Amino acid sequence: MTAEIGLIGLGTMGAALALNIVENGFETAVYNRTWSRTEEFMGSAGDLASRLQPSETLKDFVSSLASPRNIILMVPAGKPVDDMIAQLQPLLDQDDLIIDAGNANFRDSRRRAFEAKNTGQPFLGIGVSGGEEGARKGPSIMGGGEKSAWDRVAHILTAISAKFGDTACSTYMGTDGAGHFVKTVHNGIEYADMQMIAEVYGIMRDGLGMDSAAIAAVFARWNQGPLQSYLIEISGQVAAATDPATGKPMLDVILDAAGQKGTGRWTAIEALHLAAPATTIESAVAARNLSSRLSERAQGEAIFGAAPQPVDFDGIIDLLEQALLAGKIACYAQGFGLLRAASDEFSWDLPMAEVARVWRSGCIIRSAMLDDMADALTKTPDLNLMFAPDFAHRLKESHQGLRQVIAKAALSGAPVPALSAALSYFDTMRTARGTANMIQGQRDFFGAHGFVRLDDGTSGNHGPWAM
Repeated sequence: MTAEIGLIGLGTMGAALALNIVENGFETAVYNRTWSRTEEFMGSAGDLASRLQPSETLKDFVSSLASPRNIILMVPAGKPVDDMIAQLQPLLDQDDLIIDAGNANFRDSRRRAFEAKNTGQPFLGIGVSGGEEGARKGPSIMGGGEKSAWDRVAHILTAISAKFGDTACSTYMGTDGAGHFVKTVHNGIEYADMQMIAEVYGIMRDGLGMDSAAIAAVFARWNQGPLQSYLIEISGQVAAATDPATGKPMLDVILDAAGQKGTGRWTAIEALHLAAPATTIESAVAARNLSSRLSERAQGEAIFGAAPQPVDFDGIIDLLEQALLAGKIACYAQGFGLLRAASDEFSWDLPMAEVARVWRSGCIIRSAMLDDMADALTKTPDLNLMFAPDFAHRLKESHQGLRQVIAKAALSGAPVPALSAALSYFDTMRTARGTANMIQGQRDFFGAHGFVRLDDGTSGNHGPWAM
């Protein structure tokens, strides 16, 4: 018996994905660097074990696959992927396909795709989102590489992906690193969404003095309205949970220092490279970095006093909902703007509406709003999402709530960096004449960089200070 597809790397995500593939009817070969982990995995596979083909050596693993071979890598990003490809290549035939399904930097995927093109051996870099649950029950899948390679395994990836109604959340995005770039932007949006939720939680906890149960009830109510999403849903469940060891609310025993694996940071870096503003995402990444500075923050509180200070937060709950709604729209507008910039820079022709559709189920940022975003991007794929009629209407109704929340937070000293960045982006994008003329005047004064005249449109002009 030979397997239609193989998977290397039986960590949490790899093991879940392997079981998902088998459960959807595909014989699957599996291999892990350590045989003990493979044995452990097989022992936990239950009835699915009979359709799994474990191998102790890489050579046996390759031999257990039907030709042409299709091999998914679920190993740590970076050098481990390159090392595994180097180990596989002497064992593979010319048309055997390697699929990197890890959290790769899209620039690594571009390099590997170009190297594969030179050797003639196909390569795919696919973004897989949804965490362990998504990998096991149906993730969102974003494909990048040669279209012929995608088509070869699309039936498998479609079968194992999440479904939104009858539509599979699995789509080809473009050549080389397109799939992993879309996944990176997804994670950047995820960072910002989580940060804005955390900021609103902080206002309820510290500004309003609400306990975790009351906060959980607010999130549960919001999840029935326009903010309905996976992250709002689980925020309510997290707030409602009780620590089995102490009986305290679970949130009260969790250290306030957030971890990160780098994808949000990659999003911010690429936004700067591409001159595509993603300020809400950038502020969320910075907030995670600041969260780890526990001793410095304690020192600051000792010097300046604790925040927030008392301020009138009465009637703010509904405003908080509006603030999250407006912030979310601004954040997604930045994310899709970044995708457009990358699509132009790398000649990907990213299908914007399909990106929104792929994110509707299976992934971490799935929400009811994404279906409306897909419709808006179908009609006007090149328009800033904030300007699409449906979302412009929502912003007109909600931006005052965002403004009031930020004003109250500022007066009390409650930090709301992501919400503030979203508002600044919104206000900048609705200001036809801004203040960069002063910057251009300054640049010309000290560096003779020149400027464009507003009256006649000519460039290379200099001010009287240069005379």
